[in-house]
Amino acid sequence: MPLARFAATDDLRAAIGLWVAWLTGERRASPHTVAAYGRDLALFLDFVTEHVGELPSLGAFDRLSPADFRAYLARRVQRHADRGSLARGLSVLRGFVRFLHRRGLASTSALAALRSPRLRASVPKPLTVDDATAAVYIVGDFATGGWQGKRDIAILTLLYGCGLRLSEALGLRRGEAPLSEMLVVADYLAACPHALETDGPLFVGARGGPLNPRIVQRQMEAVRGHLGLPESATPHALRHSFATHLLGAGGDLRAIQELLGHASLSTTQRYTAVETERLLAIYDAAHPRARLARDDQTG
Repeated sequence: MPLARFAATDDLRAAIGLWVAWLTGERRASPHTVAAYGRDLALFLDFVTEHVGELPSLGAFDRLSPADFRAYLARRVQRHADRGSLARGLSVLRGFVRFLHRRGLASTSALAALRSPRLRASVPKPLTVDDATAAVYIVGDFATGGWQGKRDIAILTLLYGCGLRLSEALGLRRGEAPLSEMLVVADYLAACPHALETDGPLFVGARGGPLNPRIVQRQMEAVRGHLGLPESATPHALRHSFATHLLGAGGDLRAIQELLGHASLSTTQRYTAVETERLLAIYDAAHPRARLARDDQTG
């Protein structure tokens, strides 16, 4: 999102530029996360501009009151924002204000008086290792052409093997393609009948244009039906599976955070809940003490 998109004076826009650089550099947030944070901040600044009748500056943050932030949340509710969107937007504002405070650029205590909306904790729904692996290898069977099957295998491999979002995988350029030792992607490139330009998309559709994400989603639906998987088995579930399986194999939470491009560790920590549930299920099914406890209950 260009800085010109933010309704702000030059000093505030410069601070936003520093914040974005910090998110991408020090926090290693993904482009998807940075764009989402930018949209939330832009919405707030649009509201402030209308609310106070002028472009907000760095100094304006010192003058904002809890009532101003509540008015912003009320406006979002009027426009049918759900609780998740409200909570994320408020979290972005808190993070931005903390950044300004640490850099000595601006400060406000108004946000301390606000509570984030209560959210029902959402736990990612990963596939099992066997199901994720099977999905990757059979997706090619549902393509209309041989090269398209290799393409679909390559895409799901990136989702499960690298934890990419579907939008990130489809956003790859041909010049960013992995080296030849990455056999799955190399198979696709060797079979693709279209001349792929270096700065053009890596994954293309039947006519050589950018691949529509809906095609990948439909292929995953076919896989789901063939393997008898639940509706939660989407392309994004492969990203969840990547993180959960790494964690289950002893992967470091901070390292997984970096690989996923999460700006906040708390987002990555959701996968610990999944792993805990899995371990408890294994214990309950296999440990002798768990079996004895079940026998006592049924006896």
